[in-house]
Order: sequence, then C-alpha cells, then structure tokens
Amino acid sequence: MNAPVTEFRDMNQPLLFEMIRSFTTLARTLNLSHAVAELQSTRQTVRRHISQLEELRGERLFDVINRRYELTPEGEAALPSALSLLGHGRLWLRGQIKDVDGLMGMSYEDGKGWYYYQQQLPINTAWSNSSALMRTAIRCWAETDGALEHPKMNAIRPYVLIYRDTAAGWICTEVGERSFYSKWWGWANARSSVGRSLDQFPFGPELARVMDVPLREVQTTHGMRIDQVVTRVPRTSGGEPEHLVFDRLLLGCQMPDGSFALMVIVDRPDVIRVNGLDQSALEEMAEDVYINFSNI
Repeated sequence: MNAPVTEFRDMNQPLLFEMIRSFTTLARTLNLSHAVAELQSTRQTVRRHISQLEELRGERLFDVINRRYELTPEGEAALPSALSLLGHGRLWLRGQIKDVDGLMGMSYEDGKGWYYYQQQLPINTAWSNSSALMRTAIRCWAETDGALEHPKMNAIRPYVLIYRDTAAGWICTEVGERSFYSKWWGWANARSSVGRSLDQFPFGPELARVMDVPLREVQTTHGMRIDQVVTRVPRTSGGEPEHLVFDRLLLGCQMPDGSFALMVIVDRPDVIRVNGLDQSALEEMAEDVYINFSNI
C-alpha cells in the first residue's frame, strides 16, 4: 500500500481518539450496525474513521466479506496497542496513570475506602530489598534459561504461582503451598484458584487493560518485571477488606513443549515504594503474612 498521505501533525487530536474508538469497537463487534449503536454514531462516521485510519497507517485494517467485517492481519496486529492507547488515554486524563522515573504507575480509589495502587519497580529492587525468595528465583530462572520443569526450579516451586495464556485469558495452573497467595487466603482456598481465570476488575475495562500490561510485557519479552501493589482485599469470603502490600516478580518461563508460562513470585516488602503513599498500609497489614524462605 502507498505511504500515508495525511500528516499526523494535521490531525485533530480529539478526532484521532474517536477514530481509534471506532476501530476498536468495530474490531470487537465486526458488525457496523452494532458498532454504530454502541458508539452512538452514524454508519458514515464510522466508515470515515476507519478509512482515515487506514490512510494514516498506510495499511488496510478490515476486509468486508459477504457484507461482514473481518480484521486483516494488519488490523489484528494494530488492535492491542489501540486498546492500550484508549485505556491509557482515559486514565491519564483522570490522573490515574503516570510514569515515575520512566516506570509505569497507576492508582484507583472508589471513594468508599477501597483503593488499588501499582508501581513498576527497578529490577535491582530484588537485590536492595529483604526478599531472599526473589533473589533466588531470579538466579534459578537465569541458570535454567526459564525452563519451568528444570530440577533447579524445585527450590522455588512451592512459593510460586503459574499462569498460562488461553482464549479465556490468563488461567492459573499452579499455586504453591508456601506461596504468599496461600498465606493470605489459606492453602485450601488457594488451591481452588487452579483452573480459574484472572477476575475482571470492578473498576472498568480501561484500568483492567492497563493492569494486564505487565503480564503481556513479560510474555512478549520472556523477561522479568517487578511491581509493587498496595490495596485492600478480604482474606475470607464476605470478610472485611484488609490492607495488602506486596512486591510481585514476573518471570517469563517455558514448558517442556516450548509454550509460554508466566511465573509469579510475591513477597512482602520492607517498605512501600509507591510514589505519594506513606507506610501506614504496610504497618497495618496482618502480621502472619510472611514468607519463611531461606536462601539456598
């Protein structure tokens, strides 16, 4: 296809946002009438938005076959980043997502006492904090090239969670008996999470997409990432939310057949590093939620 003829600098920015909304909505519905109704727009407007995006990008995003829209390979490749742009844009406008020293942070408060904060941390946090578990996990991961079933992984397997990516989303396939997750909810309840997908978060799809970014990043790079989470979560069904603070290490691993597996290692931190928060949530967190791990 010919190179784009419309310059981005000439594009009205609010219009660009609406064009991306039209693209993502039509990509999800693959039905022009449904997309128009959901967007509260017109058929002509949605068609024009798609045409303008295709012109800007220099590639077709949809084919129309038997009067039905289908994403082209280029459209499929463009969709994840378009969804991320929408989610980031809305949250940025509300001040719920920002970079701190180049690392992604997000925040959400419902006004009723519930909150969720997440801040990406430098990798060297694994060496500067008190978590022997994280340091050992990184060493085992590096020495085994991320091979999940390698014997050297046995030292950390009781402390980890394993997720696989499926059509239904991220599915938990393993919960370690000594993991932070089991400490928080109890081993019996923790085991019931095997086979379940990650729950959709209650504060809307935009924030849920942003919260999925770290997992997708590690899936793409087969690398590692550390985030700190500060929130409130009940420890029992129907119980009152309690303060929960943890550092989360994500490691890209592989199964014996070469397929991707996401290893999650969670440990209690020694300090809250989320920008703007004091130490009160960590100080008020339940005393029994500690990982008893000795370096090997």
